[in-house]
Amino acid sequence: MNGPHAPPAVIQTPGFAHYSLAWSPFHTTRIAVASSANFGLVGNGRLHLMSLNPLPAGVPVLGIDKFGSYETQDGLYDVAWSELHENQLVTASGDGSLRLWDVMVNDLPINAWHEHTREVYSVDWSNVKKDTFASASWDGTVKLWLPDRPRSILTLHAHQACVYQALFSPHQPDVLASCSSDGTLRIFDLRSPSYVSPAPGVNNFTTPLSSAALTVPASPGELLTLDWNKYRPFLLASAGVDKVIKIWDCRMVKMGPEGGTIGGLCETSLLGHEYAVRKIQWCPHRAGLIASASYDMTCRVWDTTPAPGRNQLVYIHDPHTEFVVGCGWSLYEEGVLASCGWDQRLNVFRI
Repeated sequence: MNGPHAPPAVIQTPGFAHYSLAWSPFHTTRIAVASSANFGLVGNGRLHLMSLNPLPAGVPVLGIDKFGSYETQDGLYDVAWSELHENQLVTASGDGSLRLWDVMVNDLPINAWHEHTREVYSVDWSNVKKDTFASASWDGTVKLWLPDRPRSILTLHAHQACVYQALFSPHQPDVLASCSSDGTLRIFDLRSPSYVSPAPGVNNFTTPLSSAALTVPASPGELLTLDWNKYRPFLLASAGVDKVIKIWDCRMVKMGPEGGTIGGLCETSLLGHEYAVRKIQWCPHRAGLIASASYDMTCRVWDTTPAPGRNQLVYIHDPHTEFVVGCGWSLYEEGVLASCGWDQRLNVFRI
């Protein structure tokens, strides 16, 4: 699994532990990193903007340069690039706020929102409905936003516990999934009458919990991360405190005891991490590959395609010296993966 590989490109950000990373959908070499002082427990945050040197196939990654950064008053937990504007990106903060940044504008955000009442732990920009992004918070809600509106356009009371992540489907513009500390994975169909606002642009704050199109009891513990498969519309992966990555076929459903739809067939369970799995992401280039980042200080790559004698664990990246909490595949260079962690390092490497 760990044969000879080119060494990773590494850049450190002294004083700021990383929480999340995102590759630009417009520029092949740009990466944004959300970070926090004092491991996110107290203190400021910083958004780092990185640029890779060219990545010609078959040669080592040459290096990473930082081309910008923005300071925030509270820690940053997540970041997502705009799908509309090549220079804009949104961050999620520990004080419950969201900020929209433009890399051509110094120092200050170009827009900000503060509706969540607790930490915002996840932000996701739809790559299908490109004018919309979603935020997920420890206040139990998921909110939808348009970058030019002063307030959210929709609030989902998604869980009765902390929501760790919410992601739009890459196949259906009105389908969104969330995961929570309650151990469930939930899918919402925003075409349902439950989510129709009384007037355009008016936020509906009364959406009931029971409006989830599907609830998957995915884990006995906290569910920290999820991702949609980029090739199979009904396939999701989830992972969390129980250290197991599970692959779900959400077409397998049944009615719950109170009339809600529950289910989801667990196709595969990937075991190997020694501590909680903090982040997973399906590969955009190969349907069966998925990457994971864990508190066991490793980033791993798995092959979920069943075959006799095939080892599901493909690769282990273990140079990190603290919790690895973020990972992401390059959108343009097949086989290139980035990882970040509490050791203040961003690593970029080929598998």
